[in-house]
Amino acid sequence: MAAGAGAPLKGPIGLSVALHLTVVAFALIGFRENAPEVMPPIYKVDIVAAPPGPRAIGVVRPEPRTAPTPALPPPPPAQPKQSVIPAPRVAPQKAPPRATPVDRPDVAKPVTPAPRAGGGPIGGKGSDVATVQTEGIEFPFPGYLNNIVRQIALRFNPADANSGLRADVRFVIRRDGSVIGLSFVTRSGSYAFDLEAQGAVEEAARQFGPLPDGFRDDALPVVFSFDPRFLR
Repeated sequence: MAAGAGAPLKGPIGLSVALHLTVVAFALIGFRENAPEVMPPIYKVDIVAAPPGPRAIGVVRPEPRTAPTPALPPPPPAQPKQSVIPAPRVAPQKAPPRATPVDRPDVAKPVTPAPRAGGGPIGGKGSDVATVQTEGIEFPFPGYLNNIVRQIALRFNPADANSGLRADVRFVIRRDGSVIGLSFVTRSGSYAFDLEAQGAVEEAARQFGPLPDGFRDDALPVVFSFDPRFLR
């Protein structure tokens, strides 16, 4: 199927999983016509697979504190020299020698390592689908972007995930969290793959939530790149 861009696919909503997230933040004030075009800042988010290992909630423990070294007692005061010759003392009888105690090494108790957050050796989808690393301008609310990535990633499951296909989808998140303007920037060339990508955004959009209170713009445009090579 020839690659195209612009119009969304028609079809059922699919599952989803995601990779590259490029977020463009600018104020859409009433979507005025004939307004001068202003290049908005771009926030780029790369998705990196979670580290191998059993899935678990990470445990963070403080480093053990080193016990302070006890202060040495002050030396005893010097005894004054005697001016009178003391009487001879009788040598005390020596006590029989005591048996030398044998030092037994302490047996170390086995320590069970605390679980670390991460993915399993095989993969499987869960709340730790991927680790998010940001590039470019730092988005002031990375947790909101992280939620967008995870919600889409958990719903994207193309049948031809190993075919090296990729699609870029554009959409806009309004202040109340609703999504509008869903369209393709770049199609993969596979109708089924593109349908899964569109369905992933449509289904995940219900879980994005309203824009953060501290975000001053009225809408958040997003370009989401679907590349299964980076997903598990």
